[in-house]
Amino acid sequence: MLEHDIPFTLSSRVRRLVAPNPGMMTGPGTNTYLLGSEAVAVLDPGPAIPAHIDAILAAGAGNIRWIVCTHTHPDHSPAWLALAEATGAEVIGALPANDRFQDDTFQPTVELEDQWLLQAPEFSLRAIHTPGHVSNHYCFLLEQEGMLFAGDHIMNGSTVVIVPPGGDMKAYIDSLQRLLDYPLQSIAPGHGELIPEPREVVAALVAHRLKREHKTAAALARLGPATLESLVQDVYDDVDSSRHEWAKLSLSAHLIKLQQEGRARYCEPEALWEAVPASR
Repeated sequence: MLEHDIPFTLSSRVRRLVAPNPGMMTGPGTNTYLLGSEAVAVLDPGPAIPAHIDAILAAGAGNIRWIVCTHTHPDHSPAWLALAEATGAEVIGALPANDRFQDDTFQPTVELEDQWLLQAPEFSLRAIHTPGHVSNHYCFLLEQEGMLFAGDHIMNGSTVVIVPPGGDMKAYIDSLQRLLDYPLQSIAPGHGELIPEPREVVAALVAHRLKREHKTAAALARLGPATLESLVQDVYDDVDSSRHEWAKLSLSAHLIKLQQEGRARYCEPEALWEAVPASR
């Protein structure tokens, strides 16, 4: 059971606080991680809920030096401002994506690039650009422990919704596969418990997305020109219909990937998708 705003020790370097924002898309709440003790990095400060901000400040005990954000969705970054004002900490992240559902207040003092490294007295934290869920998403590797802070790139207990145009299914799958180049020992997700056996989990996520892509291509071939509404009933027949509105977002991302690969096309103004026959 994940308790809200109660510090939980994951290792000698890492503590977790769970924000009190549970819901269908956030699970038990957004995970905020505190790295180090003498000089503390707050990773994903979470929503700007006063009680959560107070809990972070209390756990940081006056030693917060950095605020690090995996991405700028409203459940991950907005508390940055109150924390920065209270502590003077350096704010590290990528500027908000040109997309819906963004924290447009976010203003980093350090703009991330791939392989950027935070070298602190007690730990080193490496940034890995992982677009897909959104274009400005980064995962962070705690190099001393092989712990990957995955934000919304990998979630415990559910799959990640990919929302075009900022969300990109090809980039997401490529980013997952890229993580296998690193010495992962565990995954600390943005929502849910710590995940063991990270390589197996990443491989399973890639396989799941490719299986869904195969279902999408097969449905296009079988149904002929089809609306998104009819396709979601077929491709996501294993998902409760109450979640189909969200599923349509990821389905759109799959269709766009197939379109990029020359395997599907969108027909306007009918708003229909159809398969593109393979060239001989």
